This record gives sequence, C-alpha cells and structure tokens, in this order.
Amino acid sequence: MTERRYILSGSTFEKQIGYARAVVDGDWVHVSGTTGFDYATMTISDDVVEQAEQCLRNIGVALAQADCTFADVVRVRYLLPDPADFESCWPVLLRCFGEAPPAATMMGCALSDKRMKIEIEVTARRTAG
Repeated sequence: MTERRYILSGSTFEKQIGYARAVVDGDWVHVSGTTGFDYATMTISDDVVEQAEQCLRNIGVALAQADCTFADVVRVRYLLPDPADFESCWPVLLRCFGEAPPAATMMGCALSDKRMKIEIEVTARRTAG
C-alpha cells in the first residue's frame, strides 16, 4: 500500500478550510496553493515580489518536510489576480526553478483575499538518493 502523509504548516487557513499544506503520496508530493502569508505572524507584504519570496519559503519548508527540494518539482502553477505582476516575480522564480525547470502555467484569476497578489502550487516527485 502506498504511503500517504499530510504536512501541515500551522496556517489558520488549513483548519478553517480543511486542507493540508502538502500531501505525500508514495513518491509524489502535492503542495497546495501557497500564498505570501508568513504563517508565524499571519502577516502578508503589500509587494508582489516579497509575496512570491514568502510563497517559495513556505513551499520550501513543505518540500523539506517531504524529503524534497525545488529540484524535485515537476509542475508549478502560478495564480495572480493581476497578470501584469508576473514578470516582476521572474527573477525570484528563476532562483528556485532555474536549475531544474518544471512544467509551468500562469493563470490570471481572483484569489480568496484581496491582499494576496500571487499563489503558487507545486507537484514534486521524490527521488531515491
């Protein structure tokens, strides 16, 4: 039987909505859409680039708990209310994904809180090693 494990970040949203930051299912790691909230303080920057950096820090923590790194990410989805904000985030994204680029999609859409300027979701595959 495949191992399934749930990774929680401590975000109040997980309890309020009923989801896990990540689900490890065998070798696959599915990280939920992650926003730029600092979960320790439940604060969020007004700046989209700072939010992207915090998203990636939050995702990095979840990946580490699943015994993965950004190099294991095979799929990334970027969700932005204002698609014009995306290009300013590219340098931050390149730092995480440039060495092992995953398949990627960017979509313009509303997010659940008007303070959120970017949400990032990733899927990774753990490798033996």
